[in-house]
Amino acid sequence: MDKRDFAFGRMNFILLAVGMVVVIIGFILMSGAGSTDQAYNPDIFSARRIKVAPIVCLLGFVSMIYAVVHRSKETGETKETGEIGEKE
Repeated sequence: MDKRDFAFGRMNFILLAVGMVVVIIGFILMSGAGSTDQAYNPDIFSARRIKVAPIVCLLGFVSMIYAVVHRSKETGETKETGEIGEKE
């Protein structure tokens, strides 16, 4: 298969992987022990869980959206005509 048959270039996949890692880090920051009926855990309302982790996840999702719309320089466009097709 030629490189032009793929919808994404190498940089798109790298950016998607980085965004996924950032989202996973955000979910890890959100995790922790919860409260039960017998004991109240005030750590469920910590700044790490309520403020930092959702912002990290949001940044990860935004970076993944950017990775999808990012246009690589290695596309099959010809510079002369601006059309997509085979290069001569």
